[in-house]
Amino acid sequence: MSPAPRAAAVLAGIALLTAVTSPGVGAVATLVLAGALIADALAVRRAPEVRREVPKHLARGVPARLRVHAERRGLGRLRLRQPVPSALAVEPQEADGELDAAIVPRRRGRHTLAAVALRSEGPLGLGRWRHTAVGEHEVTVYPDVPAARRLALAVQQGRFRAAGRLTRGPLGLGTEFESIRDYEPDDDIRQVNWRATERMQRPMSNQFRVEQDREVMLLIDAGRLMASPLGDRTRLDAAVDAAVAVALVADVLGDRAGVLAFDREVRRRLSPRRAGGHGVIRALLDLQPRAEEPDYELAFRAVEGAKRSLMLIFSDLLEETAAKPLADAVPVLAKRHAVTVATVRDPDLDAVLGTEPTDAHGVGAQAVALDVLGARTRVAHMLRRAGAQVVEAPAEHLAAACVTAYLRDKARGRG
Repeated sequence: MSPAPRAAAVLAGIALLTAVTSPGVGAVATLVLAGALIADALAVRRAPEVRREVPKHLARGVPARLRVHAERRGLGRLRLRQPVPSALAVEPQEADGELDAAIVPRRRGRHTLAAVALRSEGPLGLGRWRHTAVGEHEVTVYPDVPAARRLALAVQQGRFRAAGRLTRGPLGLGTEFESIRDYEPDDDIRQVNWRATERMQRPMSNQFRVEQDREVMLLIDAGRLMASPLGDRTRLDAAVDAAVAVALVADVLGDRAGVLAFDREVRRRLSPRRAGGHGVIRALLDLQPRAEEPDYELAFRAVEGAKRSLMLIFSDLLEETAAKPLADAVPVLAKRHAVTVATVRDPDLDAVLGTEPTDAHGVGAQAVALDVLGARTRVAHMLRRAGAQVVEAPAEHLAAACVTAYLRDKARGRG
């Protein structure tokens, strides 16, 4: 129980009344006020019935509806407030009578939504009573799975535009040699076996078996550079969203997907498997970056002996010194696997370079941005010389860019 601001205003009026009349009048008025305050607070001492509606499963960055409804008991005013941890945002956070808000998860993982706080004010507006209701509620925040599913559906329906063309039908010629046969008009020129053609004196083609269950291994750097913020997400968030999208696309194409997350040690590992998308989502659900340098060689040694696969590595190329161990370790994988390195394009650098400098500070900022981009370009060249493809895109487009790279590699029979 507590007094309301109106009670304080009435008490101030009683003090003025006492000054112009007598202390006895003030004492009587104070007693009346105290009795009214207690009676007003007791009128709302019983907690109202409260219902809270919120999804148990959320996706990072995707708004969902939060609704809190309280059954009013008698007259008076009822104020509702939903406390939230820093990993969640609720807008608005409080309201009178009923709270109808949007909840936006900021971080992946499992988070606890605290009990609803209620403040009941009596019909006279003098006394208040505070309650809590409905208790704590655990919510699970996944990566941006809805966006990943939209990409996978677009690929499945042939609506995803990759490398300027719509994807239709089985991809690639296959990588497993099966036999030699007579050339057919629909054969790709790459299938022609020139030695057999010369020997048989007629066009001959290689017959390949199309592999529908290729393996895609997603290697995610969870080291210190991946903690860098990109608006409402980190670089690791963007990498996880893109990895989930590739895994779900692999599901619809009949490929096997697995994941390995690492910094100086292996943090998460899931071997490639058919319909592995949901396993990848669960493995990366609460993965957060650590302030440690990634050990690329350790991670690559852990997967180098696997079946020939597409190795999609998510890392950051911001620092040339930090990226050199990645370039040195890539040949470990490239001698057996198709390797693609995906990284987020820095929006701050683009903003600096896209702004006309008006003073010496602006000129200096552009010079630094050009130096950083030059270092990234050198790192990309190092990786390409080591045998890797490099994909760079803004955070909001990284998933689509990685799916495009995966489809292109699959169509070429790499991995």
